[in-house]
Order: sequence, then structure tokens, then C-alpha cells
Amino acid sequence: MHLDPLLGTVAEIVEAVRLREVSALDMAKLAIAAAEAVNPHVNAFTDITAERALKEADALDARIASGDPLPPLAGLPYAAKNLYDIEGLTTRAGSRINRDNPPAAADAALVACMKGAGALLIGAFNMDEYAYGFTGTNEHDGDVRNPHDTNRMAGGSSAGAGVAIAAGVVPVVLGSDTNGSIRVPFAFCGTFGLKAT
Repeated sequence: MHLDPLLGTVAEIVEAVRLREVSALDMAKLAIAAAEAVNPHVNAFTDITAERALKEADALDARIASGDPLPPLAGLPYAAKNLYDIEGLTTRAGSRINRDNPPAAADAALVACMKGAGALLIGAFNMDEYAYGFTGTNEHDGDVRNPHDTNRMAGGSSAGAGVAIAAGVVPVVLGSDTNGSIRVPFAFCGTFGLKAT
């Protein structure tokens, strides 16, 4: 199963929102709908943060309407590996025992930076437990499946992130990579992922 990109490139989305060709709210709704349509087939997301994304989009649209300057990624949908703290969600890191932890009290620094830049967080990704694996298998949250062929593995540990890009759900994702955890799933899914130096 493979979907064509639904949203456009980063530059196209940001420009369309800036020019009021599309609202931030419409972009959030498109990405949420894409995630909800794809996830039953590929199990990329542990959480879809629809309420948060819609709230962030409403705030951006209010800024646009008032003529305020827009941040550089205004209206850009993205999602993050469930290894990053996301305010209000428990950071499970793919593990069973972390489910008993309280929800994160604040966003991780990079998630906070993305929010400050105007990006819209639509969800948290499934991953190998504690980011220690190369296959995208998870006995607690279920395996992540390759969107090109759901009988094949997605690679890991940033499995959901690679799948969401390949399936066209969002144009940007946050993963992590110590020993291939971005590079492996993005390669398995036929797309591009960067391990920052």
C-alpha cells in the first residue's frame, strides 16, 4: 500500500499558507485525515494528536487574519517519534513499562522549536523498543509495516517516521539515529532521512 504525497513539499505548503491559498486549519485536517486513513494498514502512529494540531492551526489562522508576521514553518504538518516528550502524552519509547509514567509536562526542545516555528504536530510515531532495533517490530504497540508492501518490514528504529514520509502523510518528521535508526527505515521505505551531525 502506497499513497501519493497528499500535502505537497515543505516550501509549497508554507507558501500556500502564507498566501492564504489554504488555511493552517485545512492543512491540519488533511494531515490528520491522511494519518487516520493510513495508520490501520501500517501502524506508524501510536498517537494522533488531532486536538493539539487543530488548536495550533486555529492560533496560526488568527495570526494570519490579524496580519501578524508568520513564523517560518507556519501551517506545516509534522509528527515526531514517541521518543520525544510531547506535552500531555506519555513518552513510551516503544516500551511497556514506560506506559505507567505520567504524561510529559512539556515538549522536548526540538518539538518546542517546531511549534515556535509554526509547524503543526499531528502525532507520535511507533518505534522499536527503546530505539534499539532495525526492523520496526514492537511487541507492545504492534509492528510497523512498509507502505509499499505491508508484508515487508519498515526498518527501525524510527519506523513510523520513515513510513509516514513514504506514505505521504506528512512532509517532515522527527526521528532519532544513533546507529542507523533514521537511515535504515527511510532506506527500507524508499525515501530520504538525514542523521544530523
